[in-house]
Amino acid sequence: MWSTKLDHQIDFYGCDNEGSVGYGYASDGKMLSMYDNESGKVLWVKKIKEIAPRLRKADAFTAVWEADALFILDLKTGSEQVAVIDMKTGESFWFSDQYKLKNGEMVTYIQEENGFLFTFKDRNVFVDALTGAEKWSTSKFQGKVGNYYYADGFLTTVNFIPNEFIALFSGFKNQIAKINMKTGEIVWENTYIGRADRKTITREFLYSITVVDNQVVLSLNGLQIYDYKTGANLWSAAFEYDPPVKQPMNASRFGVYGAIPDPVLTENHVYVLDMSGKRNQYINKYERKTGKLVWKSQEIAGGARAVPNMYVVDNKIILQIGGNVECQGLFKERSGVGADEVITYVKRVYQENIKPNGVQAYSDEDRRMIWDSERFKKGITNMFLHGDDQLIVCSGKALYNMNIHTGDVNYEEDVKNGGVGNAVSILPYKETIVVVGEKGVSTFNIADGKLIAANKYKPASIADYFESMLVLETPTSDIAVFDVADNCKYLKYNARKGSSNELTTDGKSVYVYEKKSISRLFTLSD
Repeated sequence: MWSTKLDHQIDFYGCDNEGSVGYGYASDGKMLSMYDNESGKVLWVKKIKEIAPRLRKADAFTAVWEADALFILDLKTGSEQVAVIDMKTGESFWFSDQYKLKNGEMVTYIQEENGFLFTFKDRNVFVDALTGAEKWSTSKFQGKVGNYYYADGFLTTVNFIPNEFIALFSGFKNQIAKINMKTGEIVWENTYIGRADRKTITREFLYSITVVDNQVVLSLNGLQIYDYKTGANLWSAAFEYDPPVKQPMNASRFGVYGAIPDPVLTENHVYVLDMSGKRNQYINKYERKTGKLVWKSQEIAGGARAVPNMYVVDNKIILQIGGNVECQGLFKERSGVGADEVITYVKRVYQENIKPNGVQAYSDEDRRMIWDSERFKKGITNMFLHGDDQLIVCSGKALYNMNIHTGDVNYEEDVKNGGVGNAVSILPYKETIVVVGEKGVSTFNIADGKLIAANKYKPASIADYFESMLVLETPTSDIAVFDVADNCKYLKYNARKGSSNELTTDGKSVYVYEKKSISRLFTLSD
């Protein structure tokens, strides 16, 4: 689409990859450039010391796209400073050496109040976005605000601490609170179960909070329901859970996701997987309005360390036992020896396969197991529902179309017929099974399991999936974009060593940062 060479190295960068604002920034810590997303044209370039005279060099940047604001941070211990500038012009909104921000992660933009909430070890401070003037501070809410519900000047939220700052918050307790945003007064507070957080690398929130019928609904390790007016705990179906993958020795940050399913809500009931015990796991069914336990299933046969998928359909609850879970981490890697040793930090998103494996179905009427498929005891990648009575499951070596009522197999198809090795994962696309293999992508017809198309590529993991477009990324940041609706045709980009890339939210283009150059590439030929 375009390629732009800057007047400085690119050590820091960011872009509005959702397209709502339309520009991005790049810097070497001393110079700062802002560029237009559509054309690549440099909108302005300035020295950091010209923008904020008391800042000679930036240690970090945090973009708040919704506010057109860029935080420039000096993180030198004891002399932390921050300048907040207008992205559109490069002019300074305000400067302060009073706010000792350790990282941009500790900034939350409250769009409805046009202000920034700063999180410190002992307090939270709310400031005006345009002037930096302090509006209020509170020591009664500890930790950072993430996802929140806002209405009529009140903010309802839970607190959390990003992984890298856990050590700063000794004695931290889980709080859910309703805050008066005009005064900072805590209207009410309570506690919650679990640990609210974001994914380590991709930064999606791992919980949600909303208000329905004057009830605060927190989805985190199950459901937790509070009275919106008083904060009283109405009922809870949430459980502590230990992830099935331990943090590797060389990971400075690490997280495991998708190991337990989200609660399933029907018109009158809620189904939650109780994984709180390491030896015993159950399905719990609750009344949606009252939280009354309707029944607890018989113990899940064979035990489970992970249950990535749970479906409720036609008076049956279907479970995927084991299989793929998502791991994200920042890994420390060493190369060279002695004086030539180089340490780099590499971001990785990958899948880990958890055992034991299986597929089971339980009755919604008498809570007992209806069927247990023996075919997946040795392995499973994942599964998905198709229509009212079909379950598509992959063992890694074969695809299965199964009857959800009986567990009988409608057909079995060898994955290697696609010519891309064993399956790493399967995805749905209309009437097609998309197989991400060890060496590329293949597609099969859901109705009869026959091969449709295939194309080879090197080992890679799923980076994005948007409509018919599947984006794969290798450990060295090479990217291939497959069109699963068009014979698995793909375009690829082979990254240079040391380059970085960032996909747009819609997956239709990718920004590539290399030394002094920024390029924007199409991910599809049309």
